[in-house]
Amino acid sequence: MTAEAKREILHIQDNAALIVVDVQEGFDDELFMGKRNNPGADQNIEAIINVWEKSRRPIVIVQHNSISAGSVLNPSKPGNALKPYVKRVKPDLAVTKSVNSAFYGTPDLDQWLKSSDIHQIVIIGIQTNMCCETTARMAGNLGYEVIFVPDAMHTFDATGPDGVVISADEITRATVASLFDGEFAKIASTMGVVESAGK
Repeated sequence: MTAEAKREILHIQDNAALIVVDVQEGFDDELFMGKRNNPGADQNIEAIINVWEKSRRPIVIVQHNSISAGSVLNPSKPGNALKPYVKRVKPDLAVTKSVNSAFYGTPDLDQWLKSSDIHQIVIIGIQTNMCCETTARMAGNLGYEVIFVPDAMHTFDATGPDGVVISADEITRATVASLFDGEFAKIASTMGVVESAGK
């Protein structure tokens, strides 16, 4: 199937759940995390959250509690804290996890979505190719309609086993292509989501 054939008009359901993944202070620590992309990610994440609050759609806040004592995301570190614009949100569900997928957290996200009769989820947050992508893949496998918003995410440069550094932008393009081509998720922009959800 061609890319054009796969594109559809974006429709945000009235009870679509916004999954806000790991928007935590530690990801701003460049010495620990490395070079990032998409400096406008926080602004876009906040814009989408605002639309969900105004439309009274459900919001799920996910927080990563690293089990590594040296991680900036360890619960004992200041970097574990949610960023202020996310911390102020009163979520319908707050999930904590120590692995990539939000579906392997506490409380059980899948159970909550099913009990709430929610079939569509919108994923935003950090990191594009880690917890956001893993959550999207698992959601697709579980049968949810997934909308992935890469400009409301960011990630970091990564070094492969051959020592070659892959830029965060290249990683993002590969993640988006893989999710789109594999039909795990629909890909949308912040503007598209805000316009659709705000109608």
